[in-house]
Amino acid sequence: MTDPDPAGTADLSVDGTDGTDGVDPADLEAVHRQLGRPPRGVAAVAHRCPCGEPDVLRTQPRLPDGTPFPTTYYATCPRLTGAVSTLETAGTMRTMTERLADDEQLAAAYARAHEAYLASRAELGDVPEIHGVSAGGMPTRVKCLHVLVAHSLAAGPGVNPLGDEALEMLEPWWQPFSCADQHRRDDTSDEQAQR
Repeated sequence: MTDPDPAGTADLSVDGTDGTDGVDPADLEAVHRQLGRPPRGVAAVAHRCPCGEPDVLRTQPRLPDGTPFPTTYYATCPRLTGAVSTLETAGTMRTMTERLADDEQLAAAYARAHEAYLASRAELGDVPEIHGVSAGGMPTRVKCLHVLVAHSLAAGPGVNPLGDEALEMLEPWWQPFSCADQHRRDDTSDEQAQR
């Protein structure tokens, strides 16, 4: 049986016009460090790295500046995104897209992932400009593995077959040391440098 809330985010509020009112300020600060800029339109932390830091955000479908934003699940951990980028440069997206054309069952499962993505975004609000548009190339091709991996981490196994496959290809990105420990060391170094 699949856990309906694998990321443990059901109790997080998604109220507020910028979508960050229900998000822990410490998580927003962690994501700021990860991205090198303040996060925008955060609805919730959708998944956490085993070290405890956020690694996937659930974002509002419209950013605070009014821009439509179809990427509901956004990978933030630099080590995760780096590992996924390695898969992309190895030609994984092309191979997956070719398989979609040849494997009807895979194509049907990927189409269901697209519908699940749209349903999750619709829970946050309707943005007519991106109606029917999910992300990552769904439902017919693979355009961005980062989106598919983020979707799989947030939704749990069995929702996005190609995101699940990509996750299986990744080495544990949080090893050989904890991301949270590294962030604490970086913060301490920054504080000492400011003195």
